[in-house]
Amino acid sequence: MHIITLTSDWNENDYYLASLKGKLLSTCPKAQNIDINHQVKPFNMAQAAFVVRNSYPHFPDNTIHIIAVNTEPEINGQILGARKDRQYFLCADNGILGLLGGAEPELVVRLHGKSLPNPGSFISMSLFTEIACALAEGKPLLELGEAVEDYNRQTPLRATIEENTISGSVIHIDSYQNAITNVSRELFDRVGRGRPFTIYVSSKHYKLDRINMRYNETGPGDLLAIFNSAGLLEIAIRNGNAAGLLKLTTDSTLRVEFKEG
Repeated sequence: MHIITLTSDWNENDYYLASLKGKLLSTCPKAQNIDINHQVKPFNMAQAAFVVRNSYPHFPDNTIHIIAVNTEPEINGQILGARKDRQYFLCADNGILGLLGGAEPELVVRLHGKSLPNPGSFISMSLFTEIACALAEGKPLLELGEAVEDYNRQTPLRATIEENTISGSVIHIDSYQNAITNVSRELFDRVGRGRPFTIYVSSKHYKLDRINMRYNETGPGDLLAIFNSAGLLEIAIRNGNAAGLLKLTTDSTLRVEFKEG
């Protein structure tokens, strides 16, 4: 049984998701449909990429991921299928393949579905369902289009290093209003080498000099830093709303300064 995942910016209260699921059930009833997230902010590729990037590694090989965010291409734009990390990704040529991070896809194909060149405005239902079901039935990706090298290769925003300092950014606000940054545990350990440090959040308004192993090491209402399950540095308030109270957004910055010596 193949798995088809769905990520969109549709909001579950609209009819788009039900329509897509109905089409998938009608076209390939043996495939299992799994929702990843349908609350992505409209056209927000960075948020969609973050959600998919931290979800897909946990799925079995050959899972098919439909990323239905900002799917209507520009005039003469491409609709893509990609093979990456032994899984498939269907999306518009809007930069999301690069934003998924890691190694480049082994194969990227400009899709030639039967519904092209007139897929209408609901490309996810008219084209992605057709391609996803063809893949689920065992058809090779390369038979569904032509291989391309020229596609939008955006890259995720990365933390920077300068001597004893890591400068990072908030890249995601989760459902608990915790602020997740692009400072990874690997980068923190490599630059820090076990040295004392201070984390400055939003310039020098808030600062921390320790990292929790668990949220409950800090009292309710207190500010904390922790490496989350994705291995990224997270700023949180235990049982509270860090993003709201600290006025953090995905434009906010933080800085980690390590003591010399």
